[in-house]
Amino acid sequence: MRSIQFIIITALLSFSQQNWAVTLKIATLSPDGSYWMQQMRGAGAEITQKTEGRVKFKFYPGGVMGNDQTVLRKMRLRQLHGAALTNAALSGIYPDIQLYNLVLKFRNLAEVDFVRSKMDQMLIDGLENKGYVAMGFAEVGMAYVMSTEPIQDLDQMRRYKTWVPNNNKVALAAMEAFSISPVPLPLRDVLMGLQTGMIEVVAGSPIGALALQWHTKVKYVSDIPLLYVYGALVFDNKAMRKISPEDQTIIRQVMTKASQNVDKRSREDNINAAAAMKQLGIKFLEPTAAAAEELRTTIVSANEKIEREGNLSADKVNRLNALLTEYRSQAEK
Repeated sequence: MRSIQFIIITALLSFSQQNWAVTLKIATLSPDGSYWMQQMRGAGAEITQKTEGRVKFKFYPGGVMGNDQTVLRKMRLRQLHGAALTNAALSGIYPDIQLYNLVLKFRNLAEVDFVRSKMDQMLIDGLENKGYVAMGFAEVGMAYVMSTEPIQDLDQMRRYKTWVPNNNKVALAAMEAFSISPVPLPLRDVLMGLQTGMIEVVAGSPIGALALQWHTKVKYVSDIPLLYVYGALVFDNKAMRKISPEDQTIIRQVMTKASQNVDKRSREDNINAAAAMKQLGIKFLEPTAAAAEELRTTIVSANEKIEREGNLSADKVNRLNALLTEYRSQAEK
């Protein structure tokens, strides 16, 4: 009798553990085998081990679940529980996530590091208030103008068809400020646009250009950092709430660490990617002093409009500007 009771209890406990196990489905445009995917798969395995199988992961790399907007729609329908997305993709949910995308706002990566150390958590909290749990931010890098023809000033750029992300209001407003008629396209269609001549100018980081194969079509890079690009690994808050608080803590700790690893690795990868592009014959063109000044003057005069059309919070923009002033003052000393 006791043996039968033991078997029944064991079976019930086993069923209960299986019944409460959660499999989180995560999508990304990053190709399988990339460093980002290596980190996510490693983190997923670690979380499964630490939660004793209560939390498992299924990853969908390489854009098999569609573009960013399709992935977000599938998250709303609970077909997916999380995704690694560009910050621009999240701008429709939380506009302030575009804050670091302001054009020509940062002069170098040291300024980026200082601002991010003060403001990342504020933006992460803002996303969570909108229903998305961010596991930190991962640098994509400084975006540079890349083109099929040499471009060294705004007048030349206006002659060519320029791509902007179809969901980035800040980039769209900036192009309008430069009197450039942009061609909005989702990220996954940019290579096709370059191949067909639909677009002739793009903006992206060196590592992004290699990963997305833009380097096979562009021949020139304007060597001035246009804007800062980053990504975020986000989870649907409702999916997280189905998991015990203890296991949620494990997920946050392990996945945040993975995002930090990607963040650090990206900077080194961009340096190597720029060197690789030069070896492939892509020419890096230094803008003239007059062209660089024209860019900065045009953007400064248009910033108020760009911030308004991007629906950015005035208090966060002011905070960003104050931090840059603080850092530059310290750097001068």
